[in-house]
Amino acid sequence: MEAFKSLAGVAAALPMANLDTDQIMPKQFLRGVDRESGLADGFLHGLRFSAPGQPRPDFVLNRAPWTQATILVTGPNYGCGSSREHAVWGMRQLGLQCVIGSSFGGIFADNCARNGVPAIVLPLAEVERLLALAADPATCEMTVDLERQVIATPGDGRTLPFDFDPLRKHMLLKGLDAVGLTMESAEDIRRFEEGYFRQQPWLA
Repeated sequence: MEAFKSLAGVAAALPMANLDTDQIMPKQFLRGVDRESGLADGFLHGLRFSAPGQPRPDFVLNRAPWTQATILVTGPNYGCGSSREHAVWGMRQLGLQCVIGSSFGGIFADNCARNGVPAIVLPLAEVERLLALAADPATCEMTVDLERQVIATPGDGRTLPFDFDPLRKHMLLKGLDAVGLTMESAEDIRRFEEGYFRQQPWLA
């Protein structure tokens, strides 16, 4: 998994509340388990397209400069609903590498961490400020620095600190999925295994 340390780019505003994973990645796009290709079109398909191949010109991700967005500022409870990892895969394939909101579905936030996407939770008032900045092409550039745990918004000259789970931060900074995190303890696991089987050799 690619490590995430700092990201500077265009932020898009998606203020809708309670966007669930069925809307983020509709069921017709769940035909495979390939996280590398084919899911970008599925991401928010019903909002982005009026018909196959017909983008809605008024939807934020279909308009410049937000067609190049790498950061998504969301409404509350984004990613609620079913456990659908494809929702994160499609978001990443479209180029969105970080999400910021006042709350996220728990499983969705966990899937984000396991796929290299920070899901940053901020107070609602700060999210509303970022939404306003992201909605204006003159102020939509932002920088998310996970190492320092700050978001810089040149549009209003401010820097905002944020809290982040230490374990998820470690995984993201090192580019570790759950298996990679476990393998950091490989030597300890081997030592335990050797001692365990010495004490109970009939289990070896």
